[in-house]
Amino acid sequence: MGIEVPQMNILQIIATIFFGGSSILTIVTQGLYIIGLWKIFEKSDIKGWWALLPWFREYQLGKCAGKEPEGRAIGITAFLVCVTEIAGSFIKNEYVILFVAVFEIMAGIINIVYSIQVYTGLIEVYNVRKRWLWLWILAEPIPALIWGFSDKYKPSWKAGEFRDNAVTHVKGGDVADMGEGLTVNLDKREVADGLFQKKTLLKDIHMNIKPGRLVMLLGGSGAGKTTYVNAINGYEKADAKVMLNGRNVYKEYAKMQYECGFVPQSDLMRGKDTVLHTLNDYAQMRLPSNFTSKDRKDRVEEALTIFGLGPVRNSMVSQLSGGQRKRLSIAMEFLSNPSLLILDEPDSGVDGVMAKELFKQMRKVADTGRIVIAITHTPDRVIDMFDDVIILAKDSDRTGRLAFYGTVDECRKFFGKERMEDIVKCINRPEEGGDGHADEFIIKYAQEVQHV
Repeated sequence: MGIEVPQMNILQIIATIFFGGSSILTIVTQGLYIIGLWKIFEKSDIKGWWALLPWFREYQLGKCAGKEPEGRAIGITAFLVCVTEIAGSFIKNEYVILFVAVFEIMAGIINIVYSIQVYTGLIEVYNVRKRWLWLWILAEPIPALIWGFSDKYKPSWKAGEFRDNAVTHVKGGDVADMGEGLTVNLDKREVADGLFQKKTLLKDIHMNIKPGRLVMLLGGSGAGKTTYVNAINGYEKADAKVMLNGRNVYKEYAKMQYECGFVPQSDLMRGKDTVLHTLNDYAQMRLPSNFTSKDRKDRVEEALTIFGLGPVRNSMVSQLSGGQRKRLSIAMEFLSNPSLLILDEPDSGVDGVMAKELFKQMRKVADTGRIVIAITHTPDRVIDMFDDVIILAKDSDRTGRLAFYGTVDECRKFFGKERMEDIVKCINRPEEGGDGHADEFIIKYAQEVQHV
């Protein structure tokens, strides 16, 4: 027995397009939802009549929530479901009807996932309790009407500000390659984000770092610190030109990867190996093939001495303290004699005394003419050992931007604050416990650089 689907008439087609269905209940509930959206759009500086346009209204709601890609995905899937459903009512083929049913289920799942993200974004924008999410999921006309018509509910920022804020148009200029040291001209770093959409993680970062500098990299969660270091060491290529001692890191990556050392937050060492065995194995992998056995042995001995690991050379890695493991991780990268050494939270999990000892070693490494860049979430206990500070911040488009680069003293003067943690707090967004001044300092720094 075949599956029968009644053919739609013109009124049902129009109702399906505008309301997502032709039943009286669907038309009434969607009509109330549209009225609520009209008022919500107006609160976000978006023309209310967008609520009348099927598929486009979902995109505009995504803009209100700061979730444009998700809103776009909901609109596209809703359009495809509508077209498929209408076409399926005219084609009397049980396979087509089955396809329509399966497609609607899949599209429904996609819509639910993206809708939850949009609703969550709205909750953050309106600064209300998270339990509102259930009402948006189960009865969206109700919260739409309440938020739209009640003066009690106001967005913390508007869609127009999100897209057109002045910081979006601020741009620094490329810096000239110094020949020595690190020169970064990063225009943007993008990744795929949802359907037919890209998200910009980093944008417009330009700087020169001289040899022999110990540089602290700071920024709140999501500001792009790890993305930045991955871009400059060539691990994740950006739309950028990165020069290290006059050589292009991207174009000569096979050779330059030995010039860029990176120490991740979590080590991958085998606990049952000795310190000496660990370094010898790593030397075999990292050092060029033209190194003799004596050269490798000498380099390992140098690393043991510099990082104070000589007394534990025959100890198992599993027996080392947290500080010793960190030093061993750094020593492993040091073996290849990199010109640039990057450390991702090397002081994570160690106390203040061990952190100071660790950064004393980094100070010695920088003093040999290398560039050392370190990410840390406890900057004030070691800031006195650093030369420069890089501050990354999320702008109003949620894109990582350069809010400052310069010496420690210049940084304090620029932000008007003594402690680095207070500086990070002032640029973090309010929902992250910060003061929300990121755009202000991104613009201020760009203007100062342009007038230098």
